[in-house]
Amino acid sequence: MNHVVKDGVATVKINNPPVNALSAQVVKELDKTLGELGDARVIVITGEGKMFSAGVDIKELAGISSEAEAREFSEGCHRVFRRLETSKRPVIAALNGHCLGGGLELALCCHIRIAAEGARMGLPEINLGIIPGAGGTQRLPRVVGNSTALEMILTGEPLSAEEAHACGLVNRVTKFESLMDEALFLAKRIASKPAPAASLIIEAVESGCNMPLELALELESKLFGDVFTTEDSKEGLKAFLEKRPPKFKNR
Repeated sequence: MNHVVKDGVATVKINNPPVNALSAQVVKELDKTLGELGDARVIVITGEGKMFSAGVDIKELAGISSEAEAREFSEGCHRVFRRLETSKRPVIAALNGHCLGGGLELALCCHIRIAAEGARMGLPEINLGIIPGAGGTQRLPRVVGNSTALEMILTGEPLSAEEAHACGLVNRVTKFESLMDEALFLAKRIASKPAPAASLIIEAVESGCNMPLELALELESKLFGDVFTTEDSKEGLKAFLEKRPPKFKNR
């Protein structure tokens, strides 16, 4: 797992050739990497080469010998992926190639997804006689709806990048050569915004969408109050009234 932080943006690369399989070691490295990103304000996750990730290491899955061991494996993935999903920093997945199984389950934990032309996304676990175990059965329906998710999971057939865009699985599709430029341009735009407001926006959207509307609106009101305690809110409003660019300090 390689990573670099520049201009407030952390770029994390899955690097486990030839298909960037998510072995237990790679998931462990991702967990460790998430704790090493310092003052990065936005995270971009991509794969090395021309593959995002073909999913969990099949040899490791084949080595699971008991129900308890399988459950422990699933729960371990959930813990690390949930850490990514609940990050207070916006996370962008730059899908530079096929994104299958655990790879898609990882991408579903990211707040924004951009795909390169030619990338394919799917959950093919049923072809192995198993089901997705790293969040796919729960997160995919929340993104594309139950019907589309069930068709994908029950058939194991992947979507093209264009099909994924049409159903809302990815935000946009771009040429492979310009994928990282677009992802980093978006990341830097977001990184230029005040970090406290960005983290509260993520909390409002991610937590609120799983609540009844009345409770979600109460959450929004609470967070709206919280943001007014930040220095950046005072600076942003003052700068607007003074007709000048704001100088945010991420406080």
